Amino acid sequence: MSLTVRPVVGRRAKISAFGTYVPPDVITNQDLEKIVETSDQWITERTGIKTRHKLAPGLGVSDICTAAAKKCLAARGIGPNEVEVIIVGTVTPDMMFPSTACLVQNKIGASNCWGFDVSGGCSGFVYALQAGVKMVESGAYSKVLVCGADANTRMTDYTDRTTCVLFGDGGGAVLLEPAAEGEIGFIDALNEIDGSGGVSLNLKGGGSLNPSTHETVDKKWHYIYQDGPAVYKFAVRKMAEATEKLLARNGVSGTELGCFIPHQANLRIITSTAERLGLPPDRVVINIEKYGNTSAGTLPLAMETAVEEGKLKKGDLVLLAAVGAGFTVGTVLLRWEI
Repeated sequence: MSLTVRPVVGRRAKISAFGTYVPPDVITNQDLEKIVETSDQWITERTGIKTRHKLAPGLGVSDICTAAAKKCLAARGIGPNEVEVIIVGTVTPDMMFPSTACLVQNKIGASNCWGFDVSGGCSGFVYALQAGVKMVESGAYSKVLVCGADANTRMTDYTDRTTCVLFGDGGGAVLLEPAAEGEIGFIDALNEIDGSGGVSLNLKGGGSLNPSTHETVDKKWHYIYQDGPAVYKFAVRKMAEATEKLLARNGVSGTELGCFIPHQANLRIITSTAERLGLPPDRVVINIEKYGNTSAGTLPLAMETAVEEGKLKKGDLVLLAAVGAGFTVGTVLLRWEI
């Protein structure tokens, strides 16, 4: 098969720089053995996770995004005043309002921009990325900063051994700019939602339906609820289906990918999708053992791992994929132009 690049009215968009951040505090499987009835072997065999990072008290997701954004802009060699839009994908904002984008804008000193948050669960970074790409392609903006980050430990119940082993904190930021002549950048994206999955993965308390009360706290509605088997079944099926569909409509086979960067939720979901795409292990990015599931933060963190391991190089055809609460599904096909 040969790549069929979709036409773009106006100009193309690309990732021109990226930066990441994880908090220094680490929770190991051995730490969790002391809290709940579990073991390093059980966690590793079922999830692939060994460690995960935890945000310190007094800090919020805006601090993760700020650190990542500063690294991203430094890598590009530009100042914050050149940023025109900030989009943050997260389900763990510092507070209900103002938006995390507002807090990041203030903390990095980006005085010439506007922005907003995107709530897409673990697909949040993909959705924020797609919004930013369209802004650049339209010609309206030339420098869009997209962040994906979550502080999942803030909503994790450490008495629930089925969920507390899964989640960590961290994230990253990318800068979107117009592609230069001869560059391709973003090629296509396929996104979808299935709201019937909301009963299987949610956080019931704190919103307009169940505002915070003693009752919601007592019922543990401010912690992540997950029906593990239902989520796993959906994720395995939809990540494979969505990636195959996106590749097929762009005339690409899995073997032609230079790099597959999947959401880091579960090692078995990742390997199952890679096998369906016919991808060898050296083209699949896996760092779940170090970070756990950082929700919207997994893809930018995995980009960094891919570069560090030599799996992501300039000119590579790259596939991003995520499945999250909602249920949400997000996939992106692009050329890496850094």
